[in-house]
Amino acid sequence: MTVRKKKKVKKATSAKKKRQTVLGVVTHYFPKVNAAVVKLKKPLSVGDRVQFQGHTTQFSQEVKSMQIDHEPIQKAAKGKEIGLEVNERVRTHDVMVPAKKE
Repeated sequence: MTVRKKKKVKKATSAKKKRQTVLGVVTHYFPKVNAAVVKLKKPLSVGDRVQFQGHTTQFSQEVKSMQIDHEPIQKAAKGKEIGLEVNERVRTHDVMVPAKKE
């Protein structure tokens, strides 16, 4: 009796995805004032260029103003929940990543 060896099946290789550094995740959006609450995973400063990505969201902007408990701040540390003025509508669970260089 001859024993057949199983052939290894090669898996199709997909295009490599670049892992992006997630700066934060949107937890709430206030449409009347165009502001979002973002839970930070990395430090953030006013003047940084960020991009919001989600199921139906895709835009970049510069961070112009941030607040913690209605107090304006220039820098925010990892783990903080900040209020952030946004240019377009964002949704809960959208992610904020560093914007690509133009």
